[in-house]
Amino acid sequence: MAVGNEWINGYLEAILDTGEKITDHKHIGEGVNDFKAAKYFVETVTGFDESSLYRTWIKSQASATRSSQERTLRMEHLCWRIWHIARKKRLIEWEDAHRLARRHMEREQGRKDATADMSSDLSEGEKETTPADTMPRVESSLALASSNVGEITTPEKEKPDKRLYIVLVSLHGLVRGDNMELGRDSDTGGQIKYVVELARALALMPEVYRVDLLTRQICSPDVDWSYGEPTEMLSMGSYDDVEDVGESSGAYIVRIPCGPRDQYLRKELLWPYVQEFVDGALAHILNLSKVLGEQIGSGGLIWPHVIHGHYADAGDIASLLSGALNVPMVLTGHSLGRNKLEQLLKQGRQTKHDINATYKIMRRIEAEELSLDAAELVITSTKQEIEEQWGLYDGFDVKLERVLRARARRGVNCHGRYMPRMVVIPPGMDFSNVIVQDTGDVVEDGDAVQITNSDASNAVPVSPRAKPPIWDEIMRFFTNPHKPMILALARPDPKKNLTTLLRAFGERRTLRELANLTLIMGNRDDIDEMSGGNAAVMTTVLKLIDKYNLYGQVAYPKHHKQADVPEIYRLAAKTKGVFINPALVEPFGLTLIEAAAHGLPMVATKNGGPVDIHKALSNGLLVDPHNEKEIADALLKLVADRSLWNLCRKNGLRNIHLFSWPEHCRTYLSRIALCRMRHPQWKAETSTEDEDLDSQGDSLRDVQDFSLRLSVDGNMSISNPADLERLLKGQSSLGKKNGLEDFKPLAGKQRTVSGRMESMQEEGPETSRFNSTGTHKAQPLKKRRRLVVIAVDGYDPTTNKPSSRLENLIQGIVKSIRSDSNIRVQPGLIISSALTKSETVAMLNSAGLSHMEFDALICSSGSEVYYPASIQDDSVTTDNSDLHADEDYKSHIDYRWGYEGLRKTMARLNTPDTESGSNDKIWTEDTANCNSHCLAYTVTNSDIAPTVDQLRQRLRMRGLRCHVMFCRNASRLHVLPLLASRSQALRYFFARWNVDVANMFVVVGETGDTDYEGLLSGTHKTIIIKDVVAESSERKLRATGNYGREDVAPIESSNMVVTEPNSVCDVLLDALKY
Repeated sequence: MAVGNEWINGYLEAILDTGEKITDHKHIGEGVNDFKAAKYFVETVTGFDESSLYRTWIKSQASATRSSQERTLRMEHLCWRIWHIARKKRLIEWEDAHRLARRHMEREQGRKDATADMSSDLSEGEKETTPADTMPRVESSLALASSNVGEITTPEKEKPDKRLYIVLVSLHGLVRGDNMELGRDSDTGGQIKYVVELARALALMPEVYRVDLLTRQICSPDVDWSYGEPTEMLSMGSYDDVEDVGESSGAYIVRIPCGPRDQYLRKELLWPYVQEFVDGALAHILNLSKVLGEQIGSGGLIWPHVIHGHYADAGDIASLLSGALNVPMVLTGHSLGRNKLEQLLKQGRQTKHDINATYKIMRRIEAEELSLDAAELVITSTKQEIEEQWGLYDGFDVKLERVLRARARRGVNCHGRYMPRMVVIPPGMDFSNVIVQDTGDVVEDGDAVQITNSDASNAVPVSPRAKPPIWDEIMRFFTNPHKPMILALARPDPKKNLTTLLRAFGERRTLRELANLTLIMGNRDDIDEMSGGNAAVMTTVLKLIDKYNLYGQVAYPKHHKQADVPEIYRLAAKTKGVFINPALVEPFGLTLIEAAAHGLPMVATKNGGPVDIHKALSNGLLVDPHNEKEIADALLKLVADRSLWNLCRKNGLRNIHLFSWPEHCRTYLSRIALCRMRHPQWKAETSTEDEDLDSQGDSLRDVQDFSLRLSVDGNMSISNPADLERLLKGQSSLGKKNGLEDFKPLAGKQRTVSGRMESMQEEGPETSRFNSTGTHKAQPLKKRRRLVVIAVDGYDPTTNKPSSRLENLIQGIVKSIRSDSNIRVQPGLIISSALTKSETVAMLNSAGLSHMEFDALICSSGSEVYYPASIQDDSVTTDNSDLHADEDYKSHIDYRWGYEGLRKTMARLNTPDTESGSNDKIWTEDTANCNSHCLAYTVTNSDIAPTVDQLRQRLRMRGLRCHVMFCRNASRLHVLPLLASRSQALRYFFARWNVDVANMFVVVGETGDTDYEGLLSGTHKTIIIKDVVAESSERKLRATGNYGREDVAPIESSNMVVTEPNSVCDVLLDALKY
């Protein structure tokens, strides 16, 4: 035996000597009738539920009658296993405690820094402790509804305009309007039902014209064909009248293709395809905005009122869409990653690395942090979700949020700090088809009543009807089907805690004699085909039924339809049964609302949303989900006490209207009305100020592009210049009518069309871009069908300036495109880099190119966009005064940009961690390269500099929202507005100039700056060039233990091509020919 394990040896010896069962156990716990010492030691002393270890322990007991040598070997082996498990658990606990301590210290420091920055202009009331009654409170729709419903409802005399367009996003799972396959897997649960019913209910509100529920299109043979349909109508019209119903009004499911078309992927595998979904969703929204504008917008565009993301993946998508369109974002978390991570770490079974590998938990948490950065409003189901779950995130601090809210209400400057607004709006329910039993003691079908309106305020008797088939399917399990039914409806997920419920039922004989138990655990065909966790729960359920001999007392049907669920509730109420939700943590508990609507009292977990539901309905009991005795006592109390059952039932039916969908939607619309309404507002239709100065070179390019379109699209030739000019004018007027203006009308002082065509024939494709005798006006991007974006981050490792390989690459790409006569329509060219405007122009001049060769320059990591304006003479100038900044882009990215607050905070954070042992400054401000939307720093020592995720964490804890990126071989640091990035600039071009992202070709290296990952995936074509980037900044992107690139961009994609430097021009030209 091992030295130091004598206490284990003694415990094992006592077990072997005493036997497995111990009857005198009051020193361990009360109320346990059959105590197993071995199992107690394994599960309680070590804290592990190790089935294999327990079996080994039992074998060691059985070997007591065998030889002493075998017995000793078994005990020694078992001791070492216990020691290893205990050591592993202590190590995990120590790491977790250390991590939480660091987070707590960082958060406290963040509060102090934020207070210090804002202390200069604090009012006297703020310097002191703010009284509780003046502090902003988290508002609950239940309180508002019960106190004064009239404040939320719209006055009847003021009929609102039916103009709102709302976009909901729910990415994972199987989403359809009818016959939802709830419980099929862990991704198709209550969230799916919630978002579908929310879309339907919102479309029926008088203010709302259109609701789109965006989800993933799935064309897999493993699922029904309906999930591959591009669109599905959910509802049309409104509660009030049908006169305002338009051609495109109503609620629709819109399925966006992303990822493998023929595969149904679980949510953990969808992260690499988020960018692709964003681009597809953006194309849909832009197209529909034009359609809705023609129907209800008098020709103008109708932008989404809000974009509402559900869950972490859809929150990430909504934040990118919101940034591209500059419209408000709303977030509902449903289930939160940090909360799940904390629970899994507390169990001590898995390390953080193992948890991340299984659940992609770090990618999920970062998506939730990004969603908090962009969200105007966060909708929660309960107050507990705000304080105990969202409070775990870097981007939300309850105390700091209260301070910022108080300052905002008093008009005091917050120095760029912001916290999203949290509101409690419980999910709604459609009561139109709910049938409940009369409140008499005798429950018969003839006593049933139906709720005839959606807000549950009216009920009328209904005639008896035939027994639903699902009743027979359940009743066949029971020996005595007349006993009250205890109903649990949840998928077989470990966190739903169904096994504990079954143990509580099996251990309490009195409960078994008084009631039956029904477990509706989704749909299944074969347990072996279920996911690992669900299959394990199902197997345990069957074993427990056999262990306690519950045959004839427990029902567990294999299949049910969504339409059967109300009938299941009705059956439980008919038998005077009880509904139970024993989940370890329940974010809300929609099934509790459904059960209450059907007249069922509830027993529910005290962790999470059921607390608020019980407070509003007072229709049952709350229990500790870990305590089997408490669960059994609560169930027995409700089943045995008829008066208590009737009281809980009446309370639930009386207050259930608080959870109706109309009530939910009225509160929802009143909350989003308080968001800062914003949408794209272009100040100018073109990229230049002088609309009358059209140069000869610009006109030549117009003619060339248009003639190419005619030859490609219409296959027609024009020999008469007058006909061509007439067509150009007709196209211009058509463009103005549609709001697109693809071509400018020809000015009278310009040369004739015939002269231009002759000049074009002489000059050729490359020289026609410039004119040797006049000024040149750059082609606006909206005249381009396709764009080639050169975003290679190639810098010399010594000087950190653009490398010669990069210059040669750009030169080769430009000359190849301009000289190839096989390209039918010349694409636009864009340079995208971390360089400033002057540095970009200098790089192009060094490559023998002019910036006039490019349609746009994305500079300073996406904080600035420039368009070439004019060039004098026929020589290439190095002056960049003819580059005009996009003022619309500046206003577009200005959202939540706190320049001075960030500048002060970055100065305060300019000290290395104590662990580095250095007192040197990490960076120095590069004032020469700063601009109004970019704080630039020179990194003095990149080895001790924090990574991007560490720096963003510190800024978030101080209420600052921004993008941080290292560039130029990690020698520079840029701090940008939240909406600014090189990838988002491309989506801005889509929204601003109508150049579809799918028609862009992005050229990148194998690595790059820390924003490089955002350029890899999407609907655009990505050309990755090998060996063109010698050194990169990606080592400063994420700290060890975070997620990897494979969780951001797919490893392989049909939109990605990897090529050698000498082949990139051929690959690009081949792609442009189609």
